[in-house]
Amino acid sequence: MMYRVDILLFDKFETLDVFGPVEIFGRLPDVFKLNFISFNGGIVESSQNVRVDTNLYKSENDIEKILFVPGGNGTREKVNDNNFVDFIKNISNQSKYIISVCTGSALLAKTEILDGKRATTNKRAFNWVIGQGKDVLWVREARWVKDGNIYTSSGVSAGIDMTLGFIADLMGKEKAIDISKSIEYIWNENSTYDPFSKMYK
Repeated sequence: MMYRVDILLFDKFETLDVFGPVEIFGRLPDVFKLNFISFNGGIVESSQNVRVDTNLYKSENDIEKILFVPGGNGTREKVNDNNFVDFIKNISNQSKYIISVCTGSALLAKTEILDGKRATTNKRAFNWVIGQGKDVLWVREARWVKDGNIYTSSGVSAGIDMTLGFIADLMGKEKAIDISKSIEYIWNENSTYDPFSKMYK
C-alpha cells in the first residue's frame, strides 16, 4: 500500500521535528510519498531559518493519507489561529493516521480530535501544551504514545523514535531496525522510557 505523508509546515516549525521522521519515511519510497504542505502553499521558514517550498493540500481519494504535524515556536501562535486549527481538523478527518511531534500535539488538542485519547508532548513545554486540551488524557511519562490511529511524541528527537515505532507497527519491527541501522541511529524502542519527564517536572 502507498501512503501520502502530508507534512504540515508553518513558520517557526522545529527543523528536527520534521527532518528526522522525513529521513525515515524517505527510506521507504515505495510505501511513503512525502508531501510538504502549508495553509497557503509556498515558502515556509523554520525557527532555524531553513526554507521549505510547500504545496497546497489536495484531497485525493485514491491514496491513503497520513497527516504529520511538527512542533516548534510557531505553535504558540498557531493554537490561536482558528482557521489553521480548522484546517488541521479537516485534514485529520481525511487521514488514515495522524502523527505529531513535540508541541504539534498542542495543535491537535485544539482541534479536539485528541479529546478522550491518550497523548504526550515535549516535557519542557508540558504544562503549556496540556492547557490547550483539558479533555485529553495527557501522559506525562512517555517517549511516544499511540492511541488508535493517532501517534504523539515527546520533544524533538523523540519524533525519530516514534516514527520508527510507527514503521514497526505498520510493517514489522525488523523493518524499523533495518532503517535505524541504515541511518546509524540507536533506536529507543521502548515508548515508555522518558528521562526528560523527570527532568522538567
